[in-house]
This record gives sequence, structure tokens and C-alpha cells, in this order.
Amino acid sequence: MSEAAVKKYVVRLSAEERQTLAALIGKGKHPAALVLKARILFKAEVSEAGEGWSDSRIVKALDVSPATIYRTRQRPVEQGFEAVLARKHSPDSARPRIFDGAAEATLIALMCSPPPKGRAKWTLRLLEDTVVELNIVERASDNTIGRRLKKPSQTASEEAVCHSA
Repeated sequence: MSEAAVKKYVVRLSAEERQTLAALIGKGKHPAALVLKARILFKAEVSEAGEGWSDSRIVKALDVSPATIYRTRQRPVEQGFEAVLARKHSPDSARPRIFDGAAEATLIALMCSPPPKGRAKWTLRLLEDTVVELNIVERASDNTIGRRLKKPSQTASEEAVCHSA
């Protein structure tokens, strides 16, 4: 396929989207993968200023695979600009999710309930055993439960989880 071939996913950004990407690249701490996606979109963008860079030129400049560029072009076209910034679980993932929305809500409600007799509080291991006993999920590790209960701020305590639910 030559460079002159028509791209299936043509990136066109609004002024607001460009501003969002510029802020990601220029300010604060952001995950490296997100900054890389922002750089790819800037390079690939077709605008009034002219055609975007070719995939091969982006590959050389940013040291990424052509598949990464393809996926980064594809997401805003098929799923919208916000999909580029959001990290979502892929339904095609080799590992299916253990907790769906309802099971996660039940887990949070359980954790916010009084602990069993003889216990001062819920522990991750106790929650692990209880969600299986109550048939909320077939199996779960204490690590999985901890990740489901952790808030995006990475510093939320158990009380914050219960009060926000």
C-alpha cells in the first residue's frame, strides 16, 4: 500500500479537542500512553493547515508501531474523541471481567454493611469469601476486590467508598 492511499480513519479535531490534547502534552502528570495518543492525533490530524503526517512518518518520529497509529486514528472516528481519553475494558480481552456493574454495586453495599459477628471490620479476604458464599460472583481474589473498591484518586479510604456509594 502506498503513502498516497486514502486513509480509512481521517483525524479531524475541533479547536476544543486540540486544546485538550495540548493540555495533556504540556501540563501536569499524565500516563505516557495517553500523551503518546495525543501526539499521534496531532501528527495525524487533517486541518486547514494541511494534510496530516503519513503513518510511516509518525512511526519514525514517535517510535511506535503502525498498529498503534491505526488504533489511535480509529477510536475518535468510530467512538468519538472522548473514547481516546478513556481507558475502557475491551470485550475482546482474553480475561473476562469478574464483577459487572450489579455485582460491583452489591460488593460496595456489602462492604458498607456491618461486618459479621466477631469482626471489627470487613477485610479483603473476608469480602472475598463472602461474595463467593452469597453467589455474587463465582470466584474472586482479595486483589480483585481491592481493585474494585479502590477509587480513581488512589487514596480513598473504606469510609470514602461507603459514603460515596
